Amino acid sequence: MSSSCVTADGAAWLASAETHPRRVLTDWRERPGAPAVLSCGTVFDVVSVPAVFGRRMVGRLWREGPGSGPVAVHRGRLLLFAAPGTAQRLPSLLEWEEWGSAVPSPLCHGAGDAVTVPPLTAEARPTGSRWVVAPDSRAPWLPGPEVVLWACVRAARVSAGSAVRISIFRRADQGAKVYDVSRRR
Repeated sequence: MSSSCVTADGAAWLASAETHPRRVLTDWRERPGAPAVLSCGTVFDVVSVPAVFGRRMVGRLWREGPGSGPVAVHRGRLLLFAAPGTAQRLPSLLEWEEWGSAVPSPLCHGAGDAVTVPPLTAEARPTGSRWVVAPDSRAPWLPGPEVVLWACVRAARVSAGSAVRISIFRRADQGAKVYDVSRRR
């Protein structure tokens, strides 16, 4: 995973989401410890999920998948930066998968929306607001709706799999030989 400090190229990328990126960069130079509000939908979308579930998603993306783009935590929610169009497509993909309450309803921020992002530097950061994977280039890779869906489903399976299961039946003998008799003639 990347560091938790935004690089100059990463800041330029974030600022490019705004109509006047130079003004945003000037504001950050003057107050690097202040959070910013950025527009979604053209440069990136943001998928916001509860922090614990989000950590499971990002963990799956990094352990078993392609990794992630920038990721931040703000006010108890994990903000996963995604490819433009993800905010529009992801809810219908999740509905189609029929995971119900196993996947907490994500807040998807796309065209016409804005999100608050943590400060660029670690100094003077509000509590609970930080970069987990900070932007470090002018063109970071961003997951699309299918990749985010995959991460949601994998995180939900981990959550469902960790539930305690109780049975009234004795445990099967783990050393027993099992034969498939369904194909007998």
